Amino acid sequence: MDDRTQSVSTLAEMDRAQPEDIHGSYEERTAERQYCVFRAGRERFCLSVLEVEEVVDWPVLTRIPLAPAFLLGIFNLRGTIVPLLDIAFTEGRRPGLQPKHVVVASLRGESGAADLRMGIAADEVIGTYIANDQTLLEDAPKDVPHCRGMLRHDDRLALVMDLRRVAEVFPVPVI
Repeated sequence: MDDRTQSVSTLAEMDRAQPEDIHGSYEERTAERQYCVFRAGRERFCLSVLEVEEVVDWPVLTRIPLAPAFLLGIFNLRGTIVPLLDIAFTEGRRPGLQPKHVVVASLRGESGAADLRMGIAADEVIGTYIANDQTLLEDAPKDVPHCRGMLRHDDRLALVMDLRRVAEVFPVPVI
């Protein structure tokens, strides 16, 4: 757990907490409370829109020999090599049903370290949703270590992903 996570006790407070470089205008606070919801396998997941750089159609992949099962490969995104993760790999995808989209997310580096970009395989991108204290739930399933809570939307739940935990659970080689 990083220092920011330890200093903020609830999911709602964590989403309201301002990064050091944000001045706290209404637009920025509203953006922090928006989530991009997508489906990977049978589950719905979401990321803060501030962590999502873009959503792209399925790219041409370069497979990496002897890579772990969750690392589908790497792809070129306008000159940058991005690793592509399948967070639903444990479910076993049916043959011939490849994901259709990639959610490209960026994890800010600590103490001047470079940002980590990663692509997350998505079968469907559902949309963006604004969260409030009633729609954010603190509890995440214990068997999903890369999530820190849940977002209630459209009478369904989406698991709120924590990119730092994703990087720990699905470690990708630095390229």
